[in-house]
Amino acid sequence: MRLVFAGTPSVALPFLDALSDSAHEVVAVVTRPDAPQGRSKRPVPSPVATWATARGLELLTPERPSEPAFVARLRELAPDCCPVVAYGALIPEPVLAVPPLGFVNVHFSLLPAWRGAAPVQRAIMEGDPETGITIFSLVRALDAGPVLSESRSPLGPSDTAGEVLERLAGLGAAQLVSTLDELERGELELRPQTGEVSLAPKLTPDEVRLNFERPAVELDRTIRGANPSPVAWTTVAGERFKVLLARPVLDVDLPPGQVHVERRRVLVGTGVGSLELLTVQPLGRKSMAATDWARGLREADPWLGQ
Repeated sequence: MRLVFAGTPSVALPFLDALSDSAHEVVAVVTRPDAPQGRSKRPVPSPVATWATARGLELLTPERPSEPAFVARLRELAPDCCPVVAYGALIPEPVLAVPPLGFVNVHFSLLPAWRGAAPVQRAIMEGDPETGITIFSLVRALDAGPVLSESRSPLGPSDTAGEVLERLAGLGAAQLVSTLDELERGELELRPQTGEVSLAPKLTPDEVRLNFERPAVELDRTIRGANPSPVAWTTVAGERFKVLLARPVLDVDLPPGQVHVERRRVLVGTGVGSLELLTVQPLGRKSMAATDWARGLREADPWLGQ
């Protein structure tokens, strides 16, 4: 099949690699326009844009997919199908109608659970036992189209969102190719989504501020769900303090927010049990082991969240 691929972040790259190695032909790539990054705010191409440029593929970067010039070019390219992985913009109905086999979206959850921008993050934060990949046909409503294929993957007790996304991308890339193969042969039967709908909006920094009155298990899930972005945080002496990794310690009780430094570990009290801090990032410094940060704190242990 002739394909026009739509995606933006690095998690889409394994899918592009798999498609480029398949019998299908990627004739162009659609991605979000260059975005300002870092302190300089210099516009930087997306990972998908960089991938396409390195391979000499036509690159389309509309501000909005409804732009007439983009729609006209898509019709000229005459794709049979348009796979989508984390593109980052809603595709309007006139564009959805261009390829005969439609737009096929890869979503990192077991739909209809966790429709939206942060499905893996929300699944971890809610303590779900598993997640997966759902490939479905795009419709106007958010992540609501009929399902083409599905695969499942367990969520481990120490998984971070970044680790799970990387794992799912590896599994889902082969799934996308096989789904497109079956779609081309007319062997797939679309089935409606069934079950309880839950929403997964993008995480905000306010959501991942750590409240040490909450149980250690819940705080651990927040920390893992917010890793690598936007990163859970609290304050130390009024300064922002990021917590990248931790683990619950349920047999040690400390007052919520109090830091207790031992020889080989750093604990902080919570509403139920304690958290062992593993990797932290004080304001203006690089991430480091919590034991390195805590050196010299034995005389005057700080309190987190104050």
